[in-house]
Amino acid sequence: MPKKKHRHDLENWEVALVKAMLKKGNYNDQEILAFFTRPTRTINHRVIGEIRKGIRRGTVVPVTANELNEFLVNWPRIDSSTGLSIDNDELLIKAREAMIAAVHIFNSAGLNFRAELFIVTAVIAWTYLMHAYFKREKIDYRHYKHTNGKKTIEATNCGAERYWDLSRCLRADACPLEKGIKRNLEFLIEIRHEIEHRSTNRIDEAISAKLQACCLNFNNSIKRLFGQEYGLEKRLPIALQFVTFSSEQAGVIIGARHLPEHIETMINKFHESMTLEEQIDPSFAYRVAFVQKSANRVSSSDMAIEFVKPGSEEEAEINRVLLKEVEKPKYRPSDIVNQIQGEGYNRFTISKHTDLWKALDAKNPKKNLGVLISGQWYWYDSWLKIVREYCRKNAEDFMTATEVQEE
Repeated sequence: MPKKKHRHDLENWEVALVKAMLKKGNYNDQEILAFFTRPTRTINHRVIGEIRKGIRRGTVVPVTANELNEFLVNWPRIDSSTGLSIDNDELLIKAREAMIAAVHIFNSAGLNFRAELFIVTAVIAWTYLMHAYFKREKIDYRHYKHTNGKKTIEATNCGAERYWDLSRCLRADACPLEKGIKRNLEFLIEIRHEIEHRSTNRIDEAISAKLQACCLNFNNSIKRLFGQEYGLEKRLPIALQFVTFSSEQAGVIIGARHLPEHIETMINKFHESMTLEEQIDPSFAYRVAFVQKSANRVSSSDMAIEFVKPGSEEEAEINRVLLKEVEKPKYRPSDIVNQIQGEGYNRFTISKHTDLWKALDAKNPKKNLGVLISGQWYWYDSWLKIVREYCRKNAEDFMTATEVQEE
């Protein structure tokens, strides 16, 4: 486990407060030190003496008497759940609260666009987390522009400094996240772009594995980068449900996976840019298999969650089922023709199929209707649907007269 890094120094605004307290003369060094020490940060007593003597931060100007009084009236400004300073650790506190809010939103009953709301809020949480890390590591995460050989900080229309968005944070050489975590976030960012200016049907079930991975990745990352005490387990325990899953309910869920065309296209393209190992990485998509269980011992059967040992036969079987479920069906041209002929369009031949895909430029990668694997072209379900609809509209050309009359 990486060693946790704590800051053991005062920021300039705090030094300005210390100087104002020294100037006022009502506090000794130990009393001043107490105002700036907290569970997540310890300051050596000699720091106050060095500030008094001008050895440390000599150019920092003391705050005014009113500003000092405001600080004393509002002290201590500490987040009760973590011990973090609301002023010094604002980014880390916001990151935790944003992810907690994202999960609460998704778990809220009665909402129709949970996935969309979760993604937007989770992206904010991850952005704050990356900014908190970069700030601690003294990595400049501001945007710059170069004009006539001069480098200046970019600003918003209101004059505020512009900071990196999450995509830029992920591209940074100093980004501490693993590849699977980055791919998961890149996927969610792509989804956000697709839903940003367009209405969508519900996409919750279709991308739920990625959303679950996003939560687990965040919790693991914040603990790894900042400390175990900042994990979200205590704030977000296991969720309880009002339903069990029957085979009929599973069928409803699977049948509800019809996505808007632009969302489905985006997901397919993203998956095709990844290797199989990347796709099954739990950091990219975290899938759970629900298995109804029984046991001879009440104590063991009472557990809601059972962890399967890695490398066991149970894990191999679960992975086999999951991969079978998520892998997209692929068809050779002859499979398409046989399927269509089996549906009554017996005059639809390989040559007719070739004419159709050429006329529609169906092998254009941008249309995402199939994939080239080892020199062989395979078609997706989306192309089979197009062919079926084409034959239906031109039934007189592809059915016998008797079949057309019955149709």
